[in-house]
Amino acid sequence: MLFITNRVLEQGLTPLPESGSDFRLSRSINFVLDNNQAEQSFYCCQRIGPGNYIEIGSANLFDRLKVLEADQLLFFIHGFSTLPEQALEQTERLQRLIDALRQIGLRDSVKNPKVVVVPLIWPCDNSFGKVKDYFDDQKSADASGTAYMRLLQKFLAWREENSTLENPCLKRVNILSYSMGNRVLRSALNLSVKYYPQNSVALLFRNVFMAAADVANESLEPGNEGSMIPPMSRNVVVYHAADDLALRASKVANVNVSSAAGSRRLGHTGPGKMDKVPRNVYAIDCDDFNNQYDSPLGHTYFLEDPQTGDAGLLLRHAWACMRTGRVPVTPSAFPTSRIEILNDQQQI
Repeated sequence: MLFITNRVLEQGLTPLPESGSDFRLSRSINFVLDNNQAEQSFYCCQRIGPGNYIEIGSANLFDRLKVLEADQLLFFIHGFSTLPEQALEQTERLQRLIDALRQIGLRDSVKNPKVVVVPLIWPCDNSFGKVKDYFDDQKSADASGTAYMRLLQKFLAWREENSTLENPCLKRVNILSYSMGNRVLRSALNLSVKYYPQNSVALLFRNVFMAAADVANESLEPGNEGSMIPPMSRNVVVYHAADDLALRASKVANVNVSSAAGSRRLGHTGPGKMDKVPRNVYAIDCDDFNNQYDSPLGHTYFLEDPQTGDAGLLLRHAWACMRTGRVPVTPSAFPTSRIEILNDQQQI
């Protein structure tokens, strides 16, 4: 499994190539789990097995992504209080569930893309105490934007040099950001717009899936910190649940930080005012099943249905978006509706 991280490594920064050498990086690495400093550098790596990792460098990683037998990439940004091996295990589950959905489609003679999941591992706290972890992770998530802004711009530069008419790179790119991972996404794109305005209107992503997003519910409105996300994606799909107890606690925890941060969370209510967000933003209400999937908090509902072990409703909906490039919503009295209540009644 390929992955990218900005966690502190025991081996230190990536070694520089010697002048004139044909240098291709491959070194064993491990994480300093007690250090949740957000590195400004990012490291492109491969997981050989549990606890066994090598750094391969950005050139190798981009080249591998280009030649992968895959039609689409799904970058996965994990949530709060998640250590690297936990994030990689979540990625394995996510990849397995998506592969199973594809096989179902192939058996039914439906054309389905092959999607490869690549996790972005940012530095969560390894200390005792969830409240302390929460605020430490907030800082790390925001600070991680610098590394992933640099990753995005390095990828764009590589694509410019390595995707030609004779040898194009045609893979579509999607992002699934979960919980506090949405702060990482928001920060990275904010900084990209600030330092690379020439790329700020590029339609870089096919779908951005914001699951149980721990950011304010007005974030996607013009002038707010997440306002750059819709212009950079064909579809922005917000999955939310009113009885997500983790996000209720997040709202309370953020009340004393600032009035904006203390507002209701995007993953709790969806966009605060749908008429104020761009028309490619969709609000998908997951209140009918989130607590069935994750009792009692109702926060981790983006993977499998625990009763069947198969892909859950959210992931099946996201799969339909990746497969078609369009967001499935039930026809209503409003033909342009961008709101959906997701439950077992839908045929996705």
